[in-house]
Amino acid sequence: MSGEGEGRKRISMLYKLWVLAYRDLGRNRRRTIMTTVAVALGLALLILMNGYIAGVMDGALQNNIRLKTGHVQIRASSYNEADLSLQWRDLLSEPAQIVARASAMPEVRAAAPVLWAGGVIATSNDSLGLQITGIDTASAIYDPIRSAMVAGDFLAADDRSGILIGQHLAEDLGLGLGRDVSLTVVDSDGQADEGIFTVRGLFNTGIPSYDESTVLMPLSKAQAFARADKRASAIILMLNSQESTASVVAALQSPGVQVLTWSDMNQLIVQTLQSSLAFYYILDGVVILIVAVIIANTLLMSVFERIREMGILSALGMKGYHLTQMLLLEATCLGLGGIALGLILGLSGVAYITYVGIPIGDLASAAGNSVALGSTIYGRFVPDTFAGLSLATLLIILAASLYPAWYASRLEPAEALRG
Repeated sequence: MSGEGEGRKRISMLYKLWVLAYRDLGRNRRRTIMTTVAVALGLALLILMNGYIAGVMDGALQNNIRLKTGHVQIRASSYNEADLSLQWRDLLSEPAQIVARASAMPEVRAAAPVLWAGGVIATSNDSLGLQITGIDTASAIYDPIRSAMVAGDFLAADDRSGILIGQHLAEDLGLGLGRDVSLTVVDSDGQADEGIFTVRGLFNTGIPSYDESTVLMPLSKAQAFARADKRASAIILMLNSQESTASVVAALQSPGVQVLTWSDMNQLIVQTLQSSLAFYYILDGVVILIVAVIIANTLLMSVFERIREMGILSALGMKGYHLTQMLLLEATCLGLGGIALGLILGLSGVAYITYVGIPIGDLASAAGNSVALGSTIYGRFVPDTFAGLSLATLLIILAASLYPAWYASRLEPAEALRG
């Protein structure tokens, strides 16, 4: 029974401390509201920044995977993507067999050969260097291009003179549907070959760096144009789940080829993401510390204003640790109120940039071809990060309140009554 009685006393005391803490917060409502708003704005800023950077980096990575690299690529061991080599020794000699082997794996959603070549597109008024890509027109890998068509038709496998170009590129060169254009490529023999092709369709993926630098044609025509025989630069694989990348790579390893993962092929984005995260961790810490200083200042002011009251409470028998608990309860109320409001504001901002986005137009091209930024940047919800920021904010606020609480607990009743 004594244990139950002691427990009831503790609950009763905690309730009284809660009432005192709540009363004190309501005593100076303006200060309480301003402090709560400061906590809310700090947390909302952190949530918005982290949702923004997560969306930018994840969006660029997924755009690269979707349009360029796939989840896995198989290349000849001597192939270097930067060179866009068409030398037979650098190309895969039996791409059909590799595609069949990869397609039989349950983890693989689609597999297709591709041939890349550096080339020059020219009109009567202008010319531009770009990448010519020979594609398997029936493969599901190119569904993003099909869905991005804004004019004309997608390529047929037996089209010997048709190409697809980006809408941005067409506008820059003054081209339209049905227009003929000259393409020049240095073939596998090292000779410059020129061909006349007809624009069959225009696409707009929303990725300016891709749309302005890519020409698509059927794989068989690209192989003939580049004198690559039946060879391919790579086999691109799209997987049902990104998490199965390692197992697929292990199963496809064989002599004479290199099997690359999406992270291998997107090192720039991955490294940029890691660097930016380190910067944002520092920024998160700075903002949280500013909020903590505001909370500590608020509680210290509250202590100074209530020195006589605390002296009376001490004289009536309230222990120092009770005063500490009271100040911690005040800090908890301020923290939880600010965090709740901050979550509402921050998540609302993340929702806006996630579903509406921030248009940046042609500024996306400044990122270069290695980072596929869209003309509209979107955010992303990162629940674990948001929860971590909220918890860190609360813990730092409680830590900051320890000094005012300690100061209050050290007050001598006689001195406090004179204060």
